[in-house]
Amino acid sequence: MAIKELLTDLSCKNAVAEGSKIRKLHDGQGLYLWVYEDGRKYWRLRYKIHDKEKSLSLGVYPVVGLKQARQLAQAERVKLSNNIDPSTDRQINKQKAKQAAADSFEAIAREWYTKQTHAWAATHSRDVSRRLEVNVFPYIGMYPISTIEAPQLLNMIRIIEHRGSYDLAHRILGVCGQVFRYSIATGRCKRDPAADLRGALTPHKKKNQAAVKPEELPELLRAITTYESKGGRQTQLALQLLALTFVRTNELIGALWEEFDLNNALWIVPATRMKMRNEHAVPLTRQTIDILTELKSIAGESRYLLPGRNPNKPISNNTLLFTLYRLGYKGKMTGHGFRAVASTALNESGLFSPDAIERQLAHGERNEVRGAYNRAEYLPERKRIMTWWSDHLEALEKGAEVIPLFVKSV
Repeated sequence: MAIKELLTDLSCKNAVAEGSKIRKLHDGQGLYLWVYEDGRKYWRLRYKIHDKEKSLSLGVYPVVGLKQARQLAQAERVKLSNNIDPSTDRQINKQKAKQAAADSFEAIAREWYTKQTHAWAATHSRDVSRRLEVNVFPYIGMYPISTIEAPQLLNMIRIIEHRGSYDLAHRILGVCGQVFRYSIATGRCKRDPAADLRGALTPHKKKNQAAVKPEELPELLRAITTYESKGGRQTQLALQLLALTFVRTNELIGALWEEFDLNNALWIVPATRMKMRNEHAVPLTRQTIDILTELKSIAGESRYLLPGRNPNKPISNNTLLFTLYRLGYKGKMTGHGFRAVASTALNESGLFSPDAIERQLAHGERNEVRGAYNRAEYLPERKRIMTWWSDHLEALEKGAEVIPLFVKSV
């Protein structure tokens, strides 16, 4: 004998509370449509198990229609026939889903990222975050990290390689490997599938930042002196200051006036703005102080050394690079190239110790004991380095014969 269907699609659609706070419309075998006085409608299933009356929500009408509600109710009755409490089963599944979400690659990657950022420069933190958000999370972020295998990881990397971004593919695999190893250490997975992909990625040739040859440096310096007529005095001075200090471009662009002590001829770049998160000292020379004095008159009340059109923000990261383009050095020189040129010249001069040069370049020390630098380490020699370099550039710009100013101490 067929079960009499008390509800129809039309009756569900037109149902109202009829003056009650809740009106319960029966559909048979414990399925009800609860109609509230404010118009909301919910499906509920009443059932009995272990001599206890219980009820279970099956969704909101009309998102869940009559036909689907009956199907959901029947699925719960099947559980009851196997002596499974639908409410308890739902709680267990919710807990499993919650645990799966907590152990997903994305959740663990974000946890790992949070623990790393205190040791990273802001630009590196943004790069890692962007790489994960764009290239990783959409493909493997939702999967429990313990279930991800090498082929699945390789499929994700292949998408990056198909764009021709071979260097990025290697970098992203490296980041994923760090997340997997963190997950192993915290007991969320047992192995690192990224290690299985060694040799599976398309090889890439690392490109060094473009830098002029030593014999081309005088012409570049003279070209920079002409830039005021093309793009403004502040930009010209900024490029000259970058050449003299050979700091990283973002360290110069983000500089604040409060970091400069002109009386003691010292610029202290705070750890928060350094790549290796170590405070860095830059001795100031006669040439750099002259430039800073003029830049201060240009900056006015801005707290930034190099304010943009909005005085509350610095110039764009690409300003100095595009300046070099306009001077005819696209593909030949970058802001970072001044570091390479300075490193080569200082090391080949034979006048200074390699350790002092490396410290002035703010390179990270891989040996943790040797890496425990104080910002003033080698400072007397570094002052001589910066003076020699400033005089060296000034002489090159003027086309004069360069004579070493200091004799290397033994």
